[in-house]
Amino acid sequence: MNRVAAIASRLAATGMFASPTIPCGSEPARDKADTLTATARILLLCLLTTPTQAAEPQLQVHARLQPADSVMVGALLELQLDVLTDSWFTEAPTLPDLKVPGALVLTPDGHAEHINQTLDGKSYNGMRYRYRITPNQARVFDIPALTVHATPGQASAPLSARSQPLHFTATHPPGFKPGEAMLVAQGLRFTQTVSHTASPLKVGDSVIRQLTLQADNAMAMALPIPSLVDVDGLSRYPQPPQITTRDDGRGNFTGGQRIDTASYRIDTEGRYTLPVIELQWWDASTQQARTAQVPSVTFDAVANNAYKPVFSLAQDLKTLGQQSRVHLSGHWLVLLASGLLLALLVIWLRPFVLRACLAVKKRRRDRDAAWRQSADYAWRQIPRQIEARPAQLSALYLWLKRSRLGLKLGDLSPRLRGLLRACYGREPTEDQALLQLRQPLATLHSQADRHHAVARSALRPLNPVHDKDFP
Repeated sequence: MNRVAAIASRLAATGMFASPTIPCGSEPARDKADTLTATARILLLCLLTTPTQAAEPQLQVHARLQPADSVMVGALLELQLDVLTDSWFTEAPTLPDLKVPGALVLTPDGHAEHINQTLDGKSYNGMRYRYRITPNQARVFDIPALTVHATPGQASAPLSARSQPLHFTATHPPGFKPGEAMLVAQGLRFTQTVSHTASPLKVGDSVIRQLTLQADNAMAMALPIPSLVDVDGLSRYPQPPQITTRDDGRGNFTGGQRIDTASYRIDTEGRYTLPVIELQWWDASTQQARTAQVPSVTFDAVANNAYKPVFSLAQDLKTLGQQSRVHLSGHWLVLLASGLLLALLVIWLRPFVLRACLAVKKRRRDRDAAWRQSADYAWRQIPRQIEARPAQLSALYLWLKRSRLGLKLGDLSPRLRGLLRACYGREPTEDQALLQLRQPLATLHSQADRHHAVARSALRPLNPVHDKDFP
């Protein structure tokens, strides 16, 4: 629209829209002037009614590594991501997350550097973001293509663009073993401060040791943990470390910082020494391995009779109704171990014991069943059946059958034949006959025993008697 207004202003300035002054008697000149005025008006109308078609803005993303292709393990690698447009940005671009297996990655914190570039003869402006990468392994790393979303000015919709994939190689610094924690920095400062809760120190007081590690051009997450060890006679209470990123005050990254603090409470009187702490690191500016250390700390502590531990174990035991700690002598420890082994042995042997018990019960049931199927069991039932009312002889018949001797009642004795006549004759005298039967029972059993002995010593009969032949 501004361009159309400028054209209209120029046309008006030239007087093309005004009615020209034509001398009288000059009709052809007047017609020619009217034609020019009409043409100018039509041209202006076309310029005012035709919409101006502006070109869609462009979005480009370029990535590069600093250093370009190789870096040491533990060193800082910078991935520069340039987001450019030939228009302007209505809001900050949306950056993707970057994850590199085997390396620490620090994503941009929102701070960006404004840049201007000329690509293919066309001017672009934009912002440069920095991803900081610290490899922890010696190998080849791949950085995938990164997709950035942005909305440049005069764009009809949000745009997106991708960077090209990159690769770099990480190698071990000389003098360091594979897998060993290492720090690579342009410069390093390792200091300590020591403070006391009282002077002179007594039992119950504390000594606070604070270690500060600052590394130039190194990520704070990559800084190693200093060794704050335990000391006999002192109780160590470490505090959470303070890990921060350092900058130059204008948002530009300069390095990392780590502060570790431990408080040592004095439990007994004496002389104590907190040992020297050393740190191995690689100086990237001189390409040399260096050692940084803080000196040892020595102090004395005297007795304090008025001191009571903050958490008194003796008082807690007394509150619970216990006058002293529970001590286990060697004898009780042996008994406890023996009991534990015995319990484990019982648990291991339990399935075998259960199977053995089941087998014994089965044999007992089988033996009892065999006894109930024997001739002796039937013989023991004979007196009870004879004395019953009414009397029965089923046990006697069952004994004869189970003895398997081929005996018959008619062949045993005259008294038994008389018993049969008394029980089943025309004039039964059952009671008297049953009383008379008790006397020949012994004779009957001994006769069966003799018959059984003869049968075992003799040859097998030519016509053996089967169960079906028994009464």
